[in-house]
Amino acid sequence: MAGKGTPATALLTRRKVAHTVHSYEHDPRESSYGLEAVAALGVAEERVFKTLVAEVDGKLTVGVVPVTGQLNLKALAAAVGGKRARMADVEAAQRATGYVLGGISPLGQRTRLPVVVDASVRRFDTVFCSGGRRGLEIELAPDDLVALTAATVAPIAG
Repeated sequence: MAGKGTPATALLTRRKVAHTVHSYEHDPRESSYGLEAVAALGVAEERVFKTLVAEVDGKLTVGVVPVTGQLNLKALAAAVGGKRARMADVEAAQRATGYVLGGISPLGQRTRLPVVVDASVRRFDTVFCSGGRRGLEIELAPDDLVALTAATVAPIAG
């Protein structure tokens, strides 16, 4: 598996977007994938973002927030003009994105879902997000992340 590309890395290469791929050995006993990435890569935790899939008024929607934060479901719903949100079923999230839990990337998803990125992303020159599998992170400019996912930027982290 190491060294193989993912739909996320393929998208970045195809679009000629500047990025850096960082890989590390995922510990299968680790359940906090984002904090594992922070520790393995030695970067500030507020620069590493996790990708969470929720249902807003019955429609799958992606929230991208710092790994130390929580997704504010009310704020996510408001950002996409919805009323009610809840976390999506894991299998539905994996099926729609084409990625496994702990490796869901906001980039290169199987089904193009609405994406909302937390406003804190604008504080950094580069940020990290999942590269499409556990133990693989992509570092890229926030504007590129937003553009490639056609994301809305809003305060959605609690």
